[in-house]
Parts: sequence; C-alpha cells; structure tokens
Amino acid sequence: MKRLGGLWLALGASITALWPAPALASGGEMPTLVHDIGISLFVASILSIIFVRLKIPSIAAFLVCGVLIGPIGLKLITEPDNIDTIAQLGFILLLFIIGMEIDLRRMMRSGRMILTTGLLQYPLSMFFGLVVVKGLIWLGLSEGLTGSHDALYFGIVIAGSSTLLVIKLFQETYELDTEPGRIALGLLVFQDIWAIVIIIVQPTFDAPSLIPILTTFAGIGILGAISYFLAKSLVPIVFRWLAKEPQLILVGAIGWCFTIVFIGASLDVPASYFMVGNFHFSVDTGMSALIAGLTVAALPYNREIVAKVSIVRDFFVTLFFVGLGMSVPPIQGLDVILIAVVLAVAALLSRQLIFFPLLYFTGGDQRHAEVASIRLAQLSEFGLVISYLGVQYGHISDELSSAILFAFAITALLTPTLYKYAYDIHRKMAPVLQAIGFREPAAGSIDSREEYDLVLLGFHRVASSLLHDIAKHRPELVSRILVIDFNVQLHAAIRKLGAGVRYGDLSNDETLAHAGISKAKVVVATIPDDILRGTSNRKLVQTVRRLNKNAIVIANAEELSSAREVYDCGADYVYMGRINTARTLEEIITRTMEGSLAEYRREQEELHGLNHERSEILK
Repeated sequence: MKRLGGLWLALGASITALWPAPALASGGEMPTLVHDIGISLFVASILSIIFVRLKIPSIAAFLVCGVLIGPIGLKLITEPDNIDTIAQLGFILLLFIIGMEIDLRRMMRSGRMILTTGLLQYPLSMFFGLVVVKGLIWLGLSEGLTGSHDALYFGIVIAGSSTLLVIKLFQETYELDTEPGRIALGLLVFQDIWAIVIIIVQPTFDAPSLIPILTTFAGIGILGAISYFLAKSLVPIVFRWLAKEPQLILVGAIGWCFTIVFIGASLDVPASYFMVGNFHFSVDTGMSALIAGLTVAALPYNREIVAKVSIVRDFFVTLFFVGLGMSVPPIQGLDVILIAVVLAVAALLSRQLIFFPLLYFTGGDQRHAEVASIRLAQLSEFGLVISYLGVQYGHISDELSSAILFAFAITALLTPTLYKYAYDIHRKMAPVLQAIGFREPAAGSIDSREEYDLVLLGFHRVASSLLHDIAKHRPELVSRILVIDFNVQLHAAIRKLGAGVRYGDLSNDETLAHAGISKAKVVVATIPDDILRGTSNRKLVQTVRRLNKNAIVIANAEELSSAREVYDCGADYVYMGRINTARTLEEIITRTMEGSLAEYRREQEELHGLNHERSEILK
C-alpha cells in the first residue's frame, strides 16, 4: 500500500513540476517546443499504460491526452501550434509508410471480389451517409447537421475504416494471412487511396470545378513520373552507398520523402513557363509523401526503411492524435454527442448494408464476408484528418469535427470486442442472412463423386503446398482427393487442378458426415488451432473417428503438450510444423558446416523445382 501511495505521489510531483510551464519557458530555461512535446508525450504515455491495461485502443488515449492538456482541459500547453506543426510532419511520414506498404501489382492481382468491392464500397458508403443525413433532415432531427457540406463529410467519414486498429489486431492474433485478413487488408488499401483522392479534391468543395481537379491529377501524374524515374536510376545507387552505414538508411529515406514533397510543391514554377493561364500543378504534401513511398517500395531495402521510419513515425503520429484532441472545442450541449452516436451507428449499419453485400455478391462466402465486414466497423484515422482539414477550409463547424472525433473514439472502443466475437456474431446472424437470400453454397451439391481416398479438412498454406506436390509427383491421386473448406473463391482453382471440393463448416458434424468422411481412407487436418474457428484439431479428430473408425487420421498440433491430447482423441499421426521445420533446418545447417550447402540446394531444386516458380493456389 505504501509503495502504491509513493507511486501516486511521484506521479503527482511530476505533473506539478510541469504545471508552471509558461513561466519556465519564458524564463529561457526550456524552449516552449521542447516543453510542449515533453508534456504531450508524458501524459500520453501514462494514459496509454492505463488504456492498454483496460484493453482500450491506445489511439483513444492520445485523443484523451489532447483534451486533457489542451485549451478545454488543464491548459498545460504553452503553444498549441507547436504540436500542430509536429503533427503535420507525422502525417507526412504516415503517408510515406503507407505508400511503401502498398503493393499495386499485388492489389491488381487480388481478384474480382477485392477489386470490385474496393472500387465501389467507398462511393456507395458516402452515398449512404448522404441518405442518412437527408433522412434526418426530413424527420426534423438534423440539429447540428444543417451546414452546406455536413452531409458530404458525414458520408466521407463513415466510408473508411481504421488501418492502424484493424491491421494491429490481425497481426496480434496472427490472422492477417487468413481470408478475412486478406479481405480487410485489400479493402483498407483501397480506402486509403480513396481518402487520398478526397484530400486532393477537398479544397474545391466550395466551388467544384473540373479544371482545378484535372490539373491537380496532372500534377500527380507528372510527380509520379519524376519519382519513378529517380527511383529507378538515382535512388538505388544512393541507397547502395547508404547501406554501408545502416544508421544512414533512416536519414536517406526521410530525405527522399521530402525531396519528392519539395518537388511536388514547386511544380507550378516550371509549369508556368509552358502553360498559359492560372493553372496549379503543385501536389499536396500528403500525396507527395505517398508517391515517394510507392516509388521506393520495390527497392531491396524496403523492409529496413519501413522498420526504421516506423519508429520515427510513431513518435509524430502520437503527437498528431494528441493535437486532434487539443482541437476539440468545449461541448455546449448534447448535439455533439448525439451526432457522434448517429455517426457510429451509421458506420456500423454501412458495413452490413454496403460492405457485406458487395463482398458476398462479388464471390465471397457468407462467413468470411460477414466477419470481415464486422471487423471493419470503425471510423478511419483519415476521417479525422479530412474533418480537421474541413474545419480549416471552413467547410464544417468545430462542433461537427468534435462529433466525428467522438464517433471515432466510440467505434475504436467497440473494435476489440467486435473483432474478438466476429465469428460468434456471424453464427447468430447466419440464419437471418440465409432467410433474406444470402445463402451458403450447398455442401454436397458441387461434386458428384461419392467416395474419396484422401480428405483434406480445410485449405490454407500447408494444404496448398501439399496439393501442389501431390499433383506433381502423384498426379493419379489428385482425382481421389476431396477438400472441404469455407473459401469459395478457391474452389474453382482446386477443382481445376483435378481435386474434388465442397463448401463446409468444419465445426459442424453434419458437414463432415454428408461429405463422405465415413468412406475415406485417409483424413488430414492441416489447419492450425490458431486459425480454426468453432473447433480444434482435437475436436476434428474426435468427430472423424466417430464417423470412421478405420480411416488413417493425420492432424497437427502447435504446442508440445497438445500433441498428446490429439493422439488421445484418436489421431494416428500428429505432425508439428515447428519440429518439421527445425529438422529441415538442422539438415541445412549440417550440410552448410560440411561445406556442401550448394550441393544440397541443387539436389532440392532438381527434386522439387525452384520455390519461386511453384504454381500453387495460395501464393
């Protein structure tokens, strides 16, 4: 108890020491910029610890920090413009990192579902937001939403989801490589691009004109061409020099970013010599940073650049959200809170009325489409940026901007719960979705063959590689293989390879019974428990053994202790990926120590071919 009291006394003393900041700064002992950044980071770190312990997203802690230390809080900041300046730098670095992480070639190969949904989801969500606001006006419930641009900004804000929150959760749960993870990542990339387009045309909202928009896009095209040329010719040479001193990679990356930013900002100068009239070709700093990231994404040092710039970016992004919190005006009534609630509800509804149908009708199965839609049910950081710029342009009021910020906080707080229980929510909604026409494929109506020698339960990375090798070394066996999996987008490719495939929920005993498990000779479960939902390898083995006492059952385990449990349930063999990988690496290391690594590699490539030339279903 004494130790806890001492901790609070120390914390109180620290805050007290920071309180008379203006006098300290004006006395010349500490620059105001250093003082303001110090207080922001100090309070943000304390709140982050508390929020993380309470399982609340850290972004909410940064926003609360801004409110707490800002003009409507304790007034601990001497010069709010200091934080705003640093926040703008964080925004530039954020877009630079996003640019480096966008793989345009992969995005174009992502398939009809992601491409179509990515192109249509954002504008349709904007339209949905407009309809909601017009409906509120018609009902006489539009207090606080009567500005000329309020409906437009309402639609823009609910159209995007949070890249930072969603990707972090997928990474923490190791689900980024699952089907919902790939869907979410693809849509987030498209949303970020749409948001950048909105930021480009945002200054013309008051007086929409085609010429300024066209010249802006022309400037982006010119800057993209210049950046691409430099990235292909000069930049690789520079980074080869810098690579000899790894600490200079960060300096070089940020230097490249601002080189493109400065070129983009000064395009009007050379353009004035060739163009007649008042044309503006200069490119917004955020878009310039995005282009800078895109053009170095293919460099061999890309991963190292991302890692080093991310450290600096996180510092500035923290201050960006603190600055947003500081910009919140005093709440004069309940209108701001009510609008925030309406925004949050509209965002949740748009995921069910826009996201889910688009994913479903473009080829997604019911479960994955619904899970991805639920997990994207929050507002985007870009929505905060766009509303922040909207206040500066005079498009929207401080009150609506504050409502957008509170709505972001509400949906951010809901995100961890929605993410965790997305599959459970879908399970409860499935009968309703089925009743209104969003049907699941018939489990047993796809393939006419009644008996299969080998059944693969689920189709992920391991199953993809296994099917590839069987097709190469034992092609006569492929036609006697049945795959049972949810992801209908892969079914055509599996069937084209010659194997049978059926849609089914592995957690449903009826699915396995109707699939003909009882007549299979070998049943293999390749999906690890971390990815399985509603079941586990132990339960799968129990079900298979109950349906077929004579089959050879092969399953997998991730933990050493769980291998015994899977055996006890009736498995004939339990493989562990980590052990198999370790044994392969042991052989590679042994051959390396013997000086025969090149010979080993040649043997493996002659036997199995080059890894990068494998034509697997899952790349």
